[in-house]
Amino acid sequence: MQCAPGILPRPGAAISRLGETTGIYVLSSPRVWEHWGRPLLRALGQRQRVRVRAILFDDSESAKDLATIEQISRQLVLAGADRHTTIVAMGGGVVGDVAGFAAASYLRGVRLVHVPTTLVAQVDSSIGGKTGVNLPEGKNLVGAFYPPQLVLTDPKVLLTLPHREYRSGLYEVVKYGIIADPELFMYLERHMLALLRRDAKALTWVITRCIRIKAHVVARDEHEGGLRHILNFGHTLGHALEAATRYRRFLHGEAIAWGMLAATLFGLATERLREPEAMRIMRLIGSVGPVPSLAGIRAAQLRPILAGDKKARGGRVLWVLPRRVGKVEWGIDLPWTLVSRTFAELPRLSATAKS
Repeated sequence: MQCAPGILPRPGAAISRLGETTGIYVLSSPRVWEHWGRPLLRALGQRQRVRVRAILFDDSESAKDLATIEQISRQLVLAGADRHTTIVAMGGGVVGDVAGFAAASYLRGVRLVHVPTTLVAQVDSSIGGKTGVNLPEGKNLVGAFYPPQLVLTDPKVLLTLPHREYRSGLYEVVKYGIIADPELFMYLERHMLALLRRDAKALTWVITRCIRIKAHVVARDEHEGGLRHILNFGHTLGHALEAATRYRRFLHGEAIAWGMLAATLFGLATERLREPEAMRIMRLIGSVGPVPSLAGIRAAQLRPILAGDKKARGGRVLWVLPRRVGKVEWGIDLPWTLVSRTFAELPRLSATAKS
């Protein structure tokens, strides 16, 4: 893992230290390629005496499926990629998930390097080795644990992100403060405006902090058998909202924001969380900015999606709920009446907390 401003134009040396490779294939999307593709290719070509080429694909959440994996794999075959190939995933969370799963499955596994270009990817999805694609029935239901051999994180690339996508990533940053780090939470309370302005110093501080938290959790629980469940805070409902709206209404972080708000209210309703703590959490989530509404989404349509979530057990939905800022509890089974009633009241209650 390497994180430093300005590191993106210098990836060749880091990749060459991984050992011999017969070819480097940069998997990315057209919109990311427009900003960073050619500089990356030039930098790789200067250091590597092997073929370096790009494979571009749609990085929308709706295209994150098995058909895309097949498309990429066939292009690798036609290009002559062998078991000593290096795949470089350059992009956001979707690119990382898709390219990571392609690397895990192509010829039963080839070398993987991540170059994350969104805030979500830099603080979360590029770390820890979870890869996968969606099915019509739910998100990330087909995949593999496949850690990259190298992650190159450059905060400077975030300057080209559309503001809505950048804000979406900030919700994942907030998540880390809630689940594991009261100091990070307080920093976000005090410096959210600086982060929204993409202040370089504030951004580098929080990215480094989040990377450290996730790396620590993953090192203790690589395959999500226990502690790693805390990283799913907000994701149970968030993934269901994405699937229910066919990945067209919410950016990932926006759906997770609703999921964190709901989990906070669940914690309050079950007396795991005191009201002042709940209000702090909800205010911080609200300070990131507006999210698309829940209009037209009913709890009843979310129920089968939640039951099919990869974290469910025998159809039982298991939630991650906050106990206080910096501490959560996982594996909580809630009565459906509480879930549905809270979901119906979620827009009103979250608006009240922000005011």
